[in-house]
Amino acid sequence: MMRTWILPMLLVLCGSVLAAARIVSGTPGAAAALLLVFVLLAGVNSPLIFPRSISALEAQHRSAVDGRPVVFWRPGCKYCMRLRIRLGRSARQVHWVNIWRDPAGAAAVRAANDGNETVPTVVVAGQPHTNPDPAWVREQLSRSARSGRSRG
Repeated sequence: MMRTWILPMLLVLCGSVLAAARIVSGTPGAAAALLLVFVLLAGVNSPLIFPRSISALEAQHRSAVDGRPVVFWRPGCKYCMRLRIRLGRSARQVHWVNIWRDPAGAAAVRAANDGNETVPTVVVAGQPHTNPDPAWVREQLSRSARSGRSRG
């Protein structure tokens, strides 16, 4: 749990130190702007921006039922962030597994990527796809939604 907060905490700490230096040098406006930038960076890199993660086992079970993709990710990964942001609201439809919180998820990613923990790794219909284009993931979501309607 703590590991996921290291980068955001470092960003806030660095921003605070730099802002304090700006205040001491007599530029409080620049200090406030600098601190705001670092706090925003910390927020973007924190686990707060991603939907709640579930275990790999639970994600695989849910995906088998609803056909939605499973995304294995980790905090601080710029490619995971890109995927999350580009998915927009539809990101809540994906099953997210934080590999830093779930050893089984990390093992699944290593198995799919020649022993490397390369994320995001997206599993669709049991097939892993490493760092796929976000538009492709959105397409897979719409396919799962269509097949879900035809089943129901």
